[in-house]
Amino acid sequence: MKSIFIAFDQAYYDQVMGILGSHNVRGFTGWERVQGRGSNTGVPHLGTHAWPSMNSAIITIVEKAKVKPILKDLKALDLTSELMGLRAFVWDIEEMI
Repeated sequence: MKSIFIAFDQAYYDQVMGILGSHNVRGFTGWERVQGRGSNTGVPHLGTHAWPSMNSAIITIVEKAKVKPILKDLKALDLTSELMGLRAFVWDIEEMI
């Protein structure tokens, strides 16, 4: 099993959920308001007067075979706008209860 952690501009929420749904991903944990700044490009998402936008984040656990197709769809979404921002990170899951 693998975990996919996705941090994204809040405006992408419906699209990210649509991508997960299209891959039959049911379980997830989400955070509605997450601050962040991309390491290379994009603008800060800090929820302040100067930088009012915010991010959201989702983590889900999926079968290894689903990772590459999900990442492909997330990358396509990210390419629709350089400034909004979307990043996904994958970790191995060693144990679950």
